[in-house]
Amino acid sequence: MVVFFNTYKLKKGVSVEDFLLAVEKLNNGYISKQKGYISFKLFADDETWADSTTFETMEDAKNFAGASCPNELAKKFYSFINFKSCKSHFFTLEKCYENGFVRTAKSNGKTG
Repeated sequence: MVVFFNTYKLKKGVSVEDFLLAVEKLNNGYISKQKGYISFKLFADDETWADSTTFETMEDAKNFAGASCPNELAKKFYSFINFKSCKSHFFTLEKCYENGFVRTAKSNGKTG
Protein backbone atom coordinates (compact mmCIF):
# COMPACT_ATOMS: atom_id res chain seq x y z
CA MET A 1 0.00 0.00 0.00
CA VAL A 2 1.07 3.54 -0.75
CA VAL A 3 -0.14 6.77 0.82
CA PHE A 4 -0.10 10.09 -1.03
CA PHE A 5 0.10 12.58 1.86
CA ASN A 6 -0.45 16.34 1.56
CA THR A 7 -0.28 19.18 4.06
CA TYR A 8 -1.56 22.69 3.41
CA LYS A 9 -3.30 25.73 4.83
CA LEU A 10 -6.56 27.17 3.63
CA LYS A 11 -6.74 30.63 2.15
CA LYS A 12 -7.68 33.32 4.64
CA GLY A 13 -11.40 33.90 4.95
CA VAL A 14 -12.65 30.73 3.27
CA SER A 15 -15.53 28.81 4.79
CA VAL A 16 -14.43 25.57 6.46
CA GLU A 17 -17.94 24.20 5.95
CA ASP A 18 -17.73 24.89 2.19
CA PHE A 19 -14.23 23.36 2.08
CA LEU A 20 -15.46 20.17 3.78
CA LEU A 21 -18.30 19.92 1.28
CA ALA A 22 -15.84 20.36 -1.61
CA VAL A 23 -13.63 17.60 -0.13
CA GLU A 24 -16.59 15.23 0.15
CA LYS A 25 -17.70 15.89 -3.43
CA LEU A 26 -14.13 15.47 -4.73
CA ASN A 27 -13.65 12.16 -2.94
CA ASN A 28 -17.04 10.73 -3.87
CA GLY A 29 -17.06 12.00 -7.44
CA TYR A 30 -13.44 11.55 -8.48
CA ILE A 31 -10.79 10.29 -6.05
CA SER A 32 -12.66 7.15 -4.98
CA LYS A 33 -13.03 6.16 -8.64
CA GLN A 34 -9.28 6.10 -9.35
CA LYS A 35 -7.46 2.85 -10.09
CA GLY A 36 -6.11 1.24 -6.91
CA TYR A 37 -8.00 3.58 -4.55
CA ILE A 38 -8.35 2.26 -0.99
CA SER A 39 -9.22 5.25 1.23
CA PHE A 40 -9.12 9.00 1.74
CA LYS A 41 -8.65 10.69 5.13
CA LEU A 42 -8.72 14.38 6.06
CA PHE A 43 -6.96 15.79 9.14
CA ALA A 44 -6.80 19.22 10.77
CA ASP A 45 -4.61 20.81 13.42
CA ASP A 46 -5.50 24.42 14.04
CA GLU A 47 -4.60 26.12 10.72
CA THR A 48 -2.83 23.19 9.07
CA TRP A 49 -4.79 20.61 7.13
CA ALA A 50 -3.61 17.27 5.78
CA ASP A 51 -5.08 14.57 3.63
CA SER A 52 -3.98 11.05 2.85
CA THR A 53 -5.11 8.99 -0.08
CA THR A 54 -4.18 5.32 0.09
CA PHE A 55 -3.63 3.29 -3.07
CA GLU A 56 -2.73 -0.31 -3.80
CA THR A 57 0.52 0.53 -5.63
CA MET A 58 3.01 3.37 -6.09
CA GLU A 59 2.09 3.44 -9.78
CA ASP A 60 -1.58 4.04 -8.90
CA ALA A 61 -0.64 6.81 -6.45
CA LYS A 62 1.71 8.55 -8.88
CA ASN A 63 -0.80 8.33 -11.73
CA PHE A 64 -3.39 9.98 -9.51
CA ALA A 65 -0.98 12.68 -8.28
CA GLY A 66 0.27 13.38 -11.79
CA ALA A 67 -3.12 13.86 -13.41
CA SER A 68 -2.45 16.94 -15.52
CA CYS A 69 -5.99 18.15 -16.12
CA PRO A 70 -7.95 18.79 -12.92
CA ASN A 71 -11.69 18.29 -13.22
CA GLU A 72 -14.29 20.74 -11.90
CA LEU A 73 -14.42 18.98 -8.50
CA ALA A 74 -10.64 19.29 -8.11
CA LYS A 75 -10.68 22.93 -9.22
CA LYS A 76 -13.26 23.71 -6.53
CA PHE A 77 -11.11 21.95 -3.88
CA TYR A 78 -7.98 23.81 -5.05
CA SER A 79 -9.79 27.15 -4.81
CA PHE A 80 -9.67 26.83 -0.99
CA ILE A 81 -5.94 25.98 -0.76
CA ASN A 82 -2.99 28.32 -0.13
CA PHE A 83 -0.59 26.71 -2.60
CA LYS A 84 2.50 28.30 -1.03
CA SER A 85 1.85 26.16 2.06
CA CYS A 86 1.49 22.82 0.20
CA LYS A 87 3.79 19.86 0.73
CA SER A 88 3.27 16.41 -0.78
CA HIS A 89 4.93 13.06 -0.10
CA PHE A 90 4.53 9.41 -1.06
CA PHE A 91 4.87 6.84 1.70
CA THR A 92 4.98 3.06 1.39
CA LEU A 93 3.41 1.05 4.20
CA GLU A 94 6.13 -0.76 6.13
CA LYS A 95 4.14 -1.93 9.14
CA CYS A 96 0.60 -1.43 10.37
CA TYR A 97 -0.74 -2.10 13.87
CA GLU A 98 -4.51 -2.26 13.81
CA ASN A 99 -7.04 -3.86 16.16
CA GLY A 100 -4.53 -6.35 17.55
CA PHE A 101 -3.19 -7.31 14.13
CA VAL A 102 0.13 -6.48 12.52
CA ARG A 103 0.52 -6.08 8.77
CA THR A 104 3.86 -5.67 7.07
CA ALA A 105 4.66 -4.52 3.56
CA LYS A 106 6.19 -7.86 2.65
CA SER A 107 3.49 -10.17 4.00
CA ASN A 108 0.52 -7.88 3.44
CA GLY A 109 -1.20 -10.38 5.71
CA LYS A 110 -2.41 -10.16 9.26
CA THR A 111 -0.88 -11.79 12.28
CA GLY A 112 -2.36 -11.60 15.73
